[in-house]
Amino acid sequence: MSTTTVRTSAQVAEEAPMTTTRRVRRRDERGPLGSAVIHGVLAVASLIAFFPVGWLIFLSLGPDKDDYLHPSGIWHKMSLDNYSFVLQHTGFWDWFRTTMIVVGGTTVIGLILASTTGYAVSRMRFPGYRKFMWLLLLTQMFPIAVLIVPMYQILSRLGLIDSYLGLILVYCTTVVPYTAWLLKGYFDTIPFEIDEAGRVDGLSPFGTFGRLILPLAKPGLAVAAFYNFLTAFGEVAFASTFMLSDDKYTFAVGLQSFISEHDAQRNLMTATAVLIAIPVAVFFYLVQKNLVTGLTAGGTKG
Repeated sequence: MSTTTVRTSAQVAEEAPMTTTRRVRRRDERGPLGSAVIHGVLAVASLIAFFPVGWLIFLSLGPDKDDYLHPSGIWHKMSLDNYSFVLQHTGFWDWFRTTMIVVGGTTVIGLILASTTGYAVSRMRFPGYRKFMWLLLLTQMFPIAVLIVPMYQILSRLGLIDSYLGLILVYCTTVVPYTAWLLKGYFDTIPFEIDEAGRVDGLSPFGTFGRLILPLAKPGLAVAAFYNFLTAFGEVAFASTFMLSDDKYTFAVGLQSFISEHDAQRNLMTATAVLIAIPVAVFFYLVQKNLVTGLTAGGTKG
């Protein structure tokens, strides 16, 4: 007669050899040393990128125009006198008004022209549409020095010299070709079935574009708007040639007024440079959520 011994789970656990569970690292998972190296490299890169900005802010706190030659002495006499002088005794607010008008007009008008052009080339197959896009790229091959003279003659005949509209149109000739190509690549990533669904619902081509396509293209529009903003904000050659009045200088041209043949007020120039960086930082903050998506999505479909 055989007997069967029933063992409890506790007894089985006691008799089983002690095993140590070990976590298996995935192939794409970094170890502690790899993470430390990557974070260290990123920290050093961040410091290198921030150093020019930090140094500019530091020099702007020196009250004398020659403090940049002896930066160690700034520590003992830091002040905000440069900022108060720039805001109260220079043409800063005139420059600000002109810059915002020109930059805002360039951003809006350039975005309208580039988005409609990019959408038309992306969706419509009219004769010569490929040559048209290559022609847009061809306009970017000419240097600014070659374009200034004919543009000046055109604006002079139209009576647009020393006017906001004239400078806005000049900037649009620079930003529209590139942003049209950029947005064309982004519109290619949006399924064509959305356009067909809009037509089925009775929308016109403009209605489909405005109500269906543009909301889906926000990341691409954000990148194009940011490019338009920066181009018009920092351009010097066109602004200094076509804007003749002192109260119509942009920020980029106004900065040059602190440096002359016989004098260099670098303390005021650095303070002004810090102040004019604020609008760019604010605009970047507003569009940053869509920038990364817009920069990468346009290259997923040719």
